[in-house]
Amino acid sequence: MCYGTRVVRNAEQLELYYNVNRLYGDMEPDKELIYNHAHGFVHPNMWIIPQEKPGNLIPVKWGLIPHYKLGADAAEYYKETIRFGSGLNAKSEKLFDSKNYKKSALTRRCIIPVDGFYEPHRIENVKKPFSIPFYFHRKNDDPVNLAGIYAVTADKMVTFTILTKAATPLFAKIHNKKFRRPVILNDEDIDVWLDATLTEEDVQNVIDDDMPDAELNAYPISKDLYKRNGEGDRSNIIEQIAYEEIEIDY
Repeated sequence: MCYGTRVVRNAEQLELYYNVNRLYGDMEPDKELIYNHAHGFVHPNMWIIPQEKPGNLIPVKWGLIPHYKLGADAAEYYKETIRFGSGLNAKSEKLFDSKNYKKSALTRRCIIPVDGFYEPHRIENVKKPFSIPFYFHRKNDDPVNLAGIYAVTADKMVTFTILTKAATPLFAKIHNKKFRRPVILNDEDIDVWLDATLTEEDVQNVIDDDMPDAELNAYPISKDLYKRNGEGDRSNIIEQIAYEEIEIDY
C-alpha cells in the first residue's frame, strides 16, 4: 500500500504545471509542503487539487476521516483504525460500496501531486524476512498524479486518501506481500477525474485505464527510510542501493 510519498516541487511549480492557484485556508501563507519522505502515519498536510475547486491547490491532511465523524477526534480515530491503515489508502474496488467512500466517490475526488512514492519489497528467502523500500517515479520526471478522494467531517475538517487497485506486473514483483498499487492518473485524465458529471462507470473506467507500468521507473533504496528517527527524510534517500537478496528484475 502507498504509505509514503516524496514531494519536492514547491507550490509555485505545482501551480504552473497544473495551471491552478493555491489556497492556504488556515495554513500559514507561503508555507511550503515539501517532504523527502512524507510518512503517512504522521498524517502530514499535503497539496491536493479537489473536484469542488478544480482550479485550486489546497492543503489537506492525509488520512481520510469519514464525513460522519468529527475532525476534533482525529488522533483517536487514526489510533483506532491503524490496523486498517488509518485512512491513508482506500481500495478503489469498494468506492461505491463503503459508507466511508461512497459520498466522496462522485462528488469529492481529488488529485494528489507527488514527485514519487515508496513501496516495500518483502525478502522471504532468508532466516529473518525483512522489507526493502523501492522508490517509484515517472521516467520523464513529471509529477505523479495520484488519484484520491476527500471528505469533510461534521465539524468541517477536510482529509484525503489515496486510491489503490490490484497490482499490475511491475508492482506485483515489487510489492509482493499486499499485491496492490496506487491509482496513477494519465495526464490526459486529470481534467476528466475532476469532472463533476462522471458516472460510477466513468470513474471505474478512469481507474482501470490508469498510467501503465512502462511509464514508471522503480529501484531499491536505503532501509533508512524505515527508521523512526527521521533519517529517511533526507534529499539523498532516493539514491539507488544494490541488495544481493533481491532476486527480481525491475
